[in-house]
Amino acid sequence: MTLALNPQQDAAVRHPGGPLLVLAGAGSGKTRVLTARIAHLIRERGVAPSRIFAVTFTNKAAGEMRARVAALLGADPRGLWIGTFHALSARLLRREATLLGFGPNFTIYDQDDSESFIKRLLEQRGHSPKANPPRAIHAIISGAKNRMLLPEELGASADSPLERVAAEIYAGLGPALRQANAMDFDDLLLLPLTLFAEHPERLVYWQRRFDHVLVDEFQDTNAAQYRLVKLLASEHRNLCVVGDDDQAIYGWRGADVRHMLSFQQDFPGATLIKLEQNYRSTQVILDAANGVIAENARRLGKTLFTVTQGGEPVTLLTAADERDEAEWLAGELGRRAADGDVAYEGMAVLYRTNAQSRPLEEAFRFRGIPYRLVGALSFYERREVKDVLAYLRLIANPADDEAFARIVNVPRRGIGDASFTQLVRAATQWGKPLLDAARAAERIPDLRPNVRAAFAGVAGLIDELRARLAAADPATALEQTVAAAGYAQYLADEGAEGVERIENVQELIAGAAGWAETAEEEDDEAGDEAGAEGRGGGASLIERYLTQAALVTSADQGTGDATGVTLMTVHMAKGLEWPVVALAGLEDGLFPLARSAGEPGGLEEERRLCYVGLTRAREKLYLSWARTRYRTGRLELSEPSRFLEALPAGALEERSTTPLWDRSARAGRGGARSGRPPRAAPAELDWEVEASQDAPHYAAGERVRHRKFGGGVVRAVSGSGRELKVTVEFDDQEIGTKQLLVAYAGLEREWESA
Repeated sequence: MTLALNPQQDAAVRHPGGPLLVLAGAGSGKTRVLTARIAHLIRERGVAPSRIFAVTFTNKAAGEMRARVAALLGADPRGLWIGTFHALSARLLRREATLLGFGPNFTIYDQDDSESFIKRLLEQRGHSPKANPPRAIHAIISGAKNRMLLPEELGASADSPLERVAAEIYAGLGPALRQANAMDFDDLLLLPLTLFAEHPERLVYWQRRFDHVLVDEFQDTNAAQYRLVKLLASEHRNLCVVGDDDQAIYGWRGADVRHMLSFQQDFPGATLIKLEQNYRSTQVILDAANGVIAENARRLGKTLFTVTQGGEPVTLLTAADERDEAEWLAGELGRRAADGDVAYEGMAVLYRTNAQSRPLEEAFRFRGIPYRLVGALSFYERREVKDVLAYLRLIANPADDEAFARIVNVPRRGIGDASFTQLVRAATQWGKPLLDAARAAERIPDLRPNVRAAFAGVAGLIDELRARLAAADPATALEQTVAAAGYAQYLADEGAEGVERIENVQELIAGAAGWAETAEEEDDEAGDEAGAEGRGGGASLIERYLTQAALVTSADQGTGDATGVTLMTVHMAKGLEWPVVALAGLEDGLFPLARSAGEPGGLEEERRLCYVGLTRAREKLYLSWARTRYRTGRLELSEPSRFLEALPAGALEERSTTPLWDRSARAGRGGARSGRPPRAAPAELDWEVEASQDAPHYAAGERVRHRKFGGGVVRAVSGSGRELKVTVEFDDQEIGTKQLLVAYAGLEREWESA
């Protein structure tokens, strides 16, 4: 199998060697180029798959790329190292863990585990978790790790009590995690660098271990990730990075677009290839996207084009409020599906924040439109899934205190918080894991006999499961653990909700069985000489399964109907595409977020995020904004996003659900294009100009509905334009009668909302 490539793509695929920067615009076929280059290295250059280190942005992308490479080669590329930075680092660390003071069976802590662990460290050091929220402490430490700051460096730069406490906890976090034989997500990126610094011979080994290093989504690498690939490629210099500086959208979590901007300085003689031909979107959509991103100053520069000219115009919707916006979008997408234009699964609604999904979900449910929500609660974040996996974690790593803390009283064993606190105190004094302390519960004074027996029972159960299941496949281990712990009955006692949770546990077991079949076929240790050296050997099936489970993100999953409209944030939509896309909530303060204006480079990153959203659409693009929106518990008057000002007029068709607000009467978007000053703040809107015969007329006696207060009857009307007010007697007697400003109230006539 071969792939058709344009001249620029072909040049990137056949690049003879040395540093290569592929500047790949949205929809320009970068995945095709990476896939074809890996296949070319293996088939044409004779490079063994096990000597290629390929980094992708998501687990899903890694799986898809591996499958495409296999299709091109006609055989599975056994031994190929392909995955996310976190997955590949975890794989490397399994082989080198002992040199860093960890066992090869270390646990990977997710955010909940890390925050719970930090909470216990705070309590042990006499700090109040209420005054020092573990989530905030974790965020500060994570930010420091992403910037590769040591605890003492964080302490020296701390300018608030919270940061000083974070620096103290950070200093104790490393030893505490090592005792628990656990690593957090940030450690997965930092510890390989620690290994290479403390054991230069291992750096030499891994530099010789791979002949080619390839990185996808390079614009979103952070300092530790960039340093890792630079170190691995520093000898042979065969580093191929593919990315788009116009799609750098993860600065808030440590990614630094400057790595892409400075790549040619970091690697003198590097080859630059630009992929500017777009194979995804119509020219109309590209014109809109090019217009928006052109306003950013810090960019390498490129202009997307397509050989397919024309296309449907971009529809810009002006709605009254977020519910009005959601209902219009639901109706429009429903119409397109009914007309047979595009099936629901070919449509997506994207937004800036997760909170925006609620009115969309309500509108879709009301119309019976199937939808799939991505980015909500991950399957692996569900209580019952985390409970069962905690048992499995203890089978793999008996020092995992967070797993023990989770299951010590699940199912209920009569162990209260006070008793558990005594166990934690004893374990800390003895320098032992909680499981070891539970085995010796009879040595802990002041514990009631029944509690000592309960602790001993938990320890006995885990010991028995470890002896019986340590070498089992994960599905068998999960199934027998659930039975031995009596967990299914524990859930069944919760009633209808418990039955649903049991089904999730069964789904987990089925998924583990499917994973094991694939894992055994892939044999991902193939060609890995590090294991042959005896440095940690090969991880057990259970350990490998737990690693992939810990690294699954909400971007890899969705909830709801797979054949429905996709709802997700723009961040989650990175790398995806649909025939029909709606980008909702384009208001200043929401998109771009208000806080971005005060952050260095913040507004440019928000503009890049908007560009990502625009370029997800293949055939039809809808943009929408609402004049009023409930945010942070109150109704706010909105201004259209400043990003809309850059849209070329010829690419647009405008729709409005509120004729009162005539955009042509305002400075608005046209004003910006014609060189007039930017729009005034919302409080300075020229209401008198906008008032017209289409203004809403309310009459005493008619029924209206308020989104918060419900239905009611208009008793009086006063004022006009900006000062138009209605007095409404609401049906709910506790709310009573209220006078409301029409502009802010978001009122609907009851027949409109029926």
